[in-house]
Amino acid sequence: MIKICGFRVSNYHNKVLIALHEKGIAFEEDCSVTPSQKPEYLALSPMGKVPFMEVEGTRLIESEVILEYLEEAYPQKPLLPKAALARAKARELVAVIELHMELVARRLYGAVFFGGTLSDGTRQSVEKDLAKGIRAFKALAKFDPFVAGGELTLADCAAAVHLPLVSLSTKLAYGRDFLEELPQVKPYLKMLGGRPAFAKVAADRKAAQEAMAARAKK
Repeated sequence: MIKICGFRVSNYHNKVLIALHEKGIAFEEDCSVTPSQKPEYLALSPMGKVPFMEVEGTRLIESEVILEYLEEAYPQKPLLPKAALARAKARELVAVIELHMELVARRLYGAVFFGGTLSDGTRQSVEKDLAKGIRAFKALAKFDPFVAGGELTLADCAAAVHLPLVSLSTKLAYGRDFLEELPQVKPYLKMLGGRPAFAKVAADRKAAQEAMAARAKK
């Protein structure tokens, strides 16, 4: 039995959950695990991040590695196209979304979500770097109807959890949603949200956020 460990506010944890549900894979979840640099946690996840997965006595870290394993071990319902080039194009979109959009926007999170301060230097560098990532995404995204084309892929699992954070964090930091220049994004995310796997993970994330907020008020 697969066991996925993380917490439901984590977009990278949720990306894996969406894929598990879409592929119909039975799994256990420990959703009480949070990132840590404590030695006992580093023994489980050497980078101190979430998620990590346990399978057959072996742990895997890094969400994209986990998803690649699931594709190879459970090919019955694939989330990558059959053709090698099409598979590469889906992976290309994941790389752009995560490396050049979400991880860039993440530099805003401490200020906009957790009450930190946002320096002018960070504000300017994020705006500059995000413009490049969004430009690349705009050139690559198909929205036909899925982000990589006609099939649901791992790129959609990534887009569903990362794009809303890019939108919200930029709106809070700059007063405008940087993804507004892509009018396809909102209807696309709404379409994904109508799928049971995406809807369940989104509902669980919302409940976890509300519980976290309630604990913070105490």
